[in-house]
Amino acid sequence: MADRLRSFFCDLHIHVGGTQSGRPVKITASRQMTLTRILEEASERKGMEMIGIIDAHAPEVQEELAELMERRQAVPHPLGGIAYKQTMLLLGCEVEIKEPGRGEAHFLCYLPTLDKMSRFTRWLSARCKNVNLSSQRIAAGLHELQEYLASQEGILIPAHIFTPHKGLYGSCADRLADVLDPALVNAVELGLSANTEMADRLSELHDKTFVTNSDAHSLSKIGREYQAIRMAEPCFEEWRKALQRADGRGVAANYGLHPRLGKYHQTTCQSCHAPLPVEGDGRCPHCGYKAVVRGVAERVEQLADLPAGVHPPHRPPYVEQIPLEFIPGVGRKTREKLYQAFGTEMNILHRTDEEQLASIVGEAAARTIILARAGKLAISAGGAGTYGRVQTCEKRG
Repeated sequence: MADRLRSFFCDLHIHVGGTQSGRPVKITASRQMTLTRILEEASERKGMEMIGIIDAHAPEVQEELAELMERRQAVPHPLGGIAYKQTMLLLGCEVEIKEPGRGEAHFLCYLPTLDKMSRFTRWLSARCKNVNLSSQRIAAGLHELQEYLASQEGILIPAHIFTPHKGLYGSCADRLADVLDPALVNAVELGLSANTEMADRLSELHDKTFVTNSDAHSLSKIGREYQAIRMAEPCFEEWRKALQRADGRGVAANYGLHPRLGKYHQTTCQSCHAPLPVEGDGRCPHCGYKAVVRGVAERVEQLADLPAGVHPPHRPPYVEQIPLEFIPGVGRKTREKLYQAFGTEMNILHRTDEEQLASIVGEAAARTIILARAGKLAISAGGAGTYGRVQTCEKRG
């Protein structure tokens, strides 16, 4: 069986902005993000072989999917998931939970079939204010949610786990066991401001699979973080085995932003966006503003019980990759030329050499893409909700 395994590119946290009728789903996401447009972008432009739609609980999203299935444009897989052209769709939902005396945190819930996701919608509707919207706070505890998902053959993954904005470690707890049953958690999502080197400084995460997803709110952001997953084929049950690292399945590589590009990497003043020292009284020394946002790097330092560089044997490489949209000098028109020539973003980032790139967009843009691919461009850190920036110069050292 191991001989039949191969790696598939997967981004499993993508938001629906709105329905075909124009009803909002994820308020902060683009209304261009309908289910069908996401599937088209993932399959035909991005080259993602498996995606997770994280608002599949919304009734109108389910109606749109049912229509695609009736027209045989989308076909259920017998082992879970729904095939659309070159992409396998996994059905997911992001919920917010606030345990007593703690901050709120987000969790990703995945179910294998549309029928089971529809049942989950009914379960949610009795526990939230508006089941049509994304990331709703539910009147349930984490243990109750875990038990329900287990009864439906579902999967729970803590979302963007270090992020100060509703991440489990960022705003809710110091340890997994403080709020949930760690034995029922096979994987955690790192988020845009953390990488494997940072996360593995917490020994309790060494038995967990790390997932890296885009959390896309617009079509262009699909695939800004993703992973290559080793499976026999893309489907729900193969993915479950990969998270459990069973039968040779597993994450072969995580592809993520350099953590400094993330919106919450460093502790930063929310007013003037100046980086703040770890020591201090919580007031910005530059402008005097009191509202500061604790960065992921500082939070990892607070929680770490291991030095950097200690990893479990199963941990795959983390490849710090800059998406085309982030690369200086590679604007919309340039990207269109690349897509026309090479098909998908995965082809451009993984399968096209510098000479081929230069033949389409010139030597300067091609060289910048290659430097970005190799992690050799300098980056200024982000914080307080503002992305870091990629510089056009090579980093030193």
